[in-house]
Amino acid sequence: MGRVTARRRVIRVRDGEVNTRPDTLVAEEPLEIRLNGKPLAITMRTPGDDFALAAGFLVSEGVLGRAEELSNIVYCAGATEDGSNTYNVVDVRLAPGVPVPEVSLERNVYTTSSCGLCGKASLDAVRTTARWPLRDGPEPLRLTPSLLAGLPDQLRAAQRVFDRTGGLHAAALFTRDGQLLDIREDVGRHNAVDKLIGRALRSGSLPLSGTVLLVSGRASFELAQKAVMAGIPVLAAVSAPSSLAVDLAAETGLTLVGFLRGASMNVYAGEERILLG
Repeated sequence: MGRVTARRRVIRVRDGEVNTRPDTLVAEEPLEIRLNGKPLAITMRTPGDDFALAAGFLVSEGVLGRAEELSNIVYCAGATEDGSNTYNVVDVRLAPGVPVPEVSLERNVYTTSSCGLCGKASLDAVRTTARWPLRDGPEPLRLTPSLLAGLPDQLRAAQRVFDRTGGLHAAALFTRDGQLLDIREDVGRHNAVDKLIGRALRSGSLPLSGTVLLVSGRASFELAQKAVMAGIPVLAAVSAPSSLAVDLAAETGLTLVGFLRGASMNVYAGEERILLG
């Protein structure tokens, strides 16, 4: 997929001087996700890792949890009236015997915006559909503030497309020792997380016990939901969390860190995993 970036004309004004030049921008296109041939959701994303994105989305929705539950994912041929393939529609086929959820308007609103259901209904939905408890791994997970403080620099250094466009979010997965396991970029931070989780599903790595998920920007309820559904015990963000994200973290035992900038950070839930004293 060579559509990660696009070139557009821009008028630059610098110190009173005006000139015209091409600018490199992050690409944004819709992706329709179908489940066993039926439309399920549409998300705006940066093209690339589309199969991982679709798989990760279905993990977040409680449809998939193991690699063997996934039969295959394909781009839909003839996605337009003239029969051409836009590579903007994917069909996820479940393995025989895997329950197919009912596709309804309520489900689509909830999964695409994360605000179709609010408050207690949202918390209950995640708690009842999560497949795994949040486990630290073979030994207790204890992270030092200095280890956490070094993660954003690793994420930033690995953002290859951001360097060219300045317009991408990123999500990175780290070990308990701060080693980078994987990183994905996308115009939407929720898509970047889905790509990480989808890659883990397809490699048979779920649940992601004992790992740390770092996201650029804020920590929304949706991102906390995705961490819980993938079995990730620690979610850190460089910006603020939402109130519902904090509530979900407290309900499920997720460690939630926000405003992770330099040596400063706020711990909103799950402080037992952070060596603060």
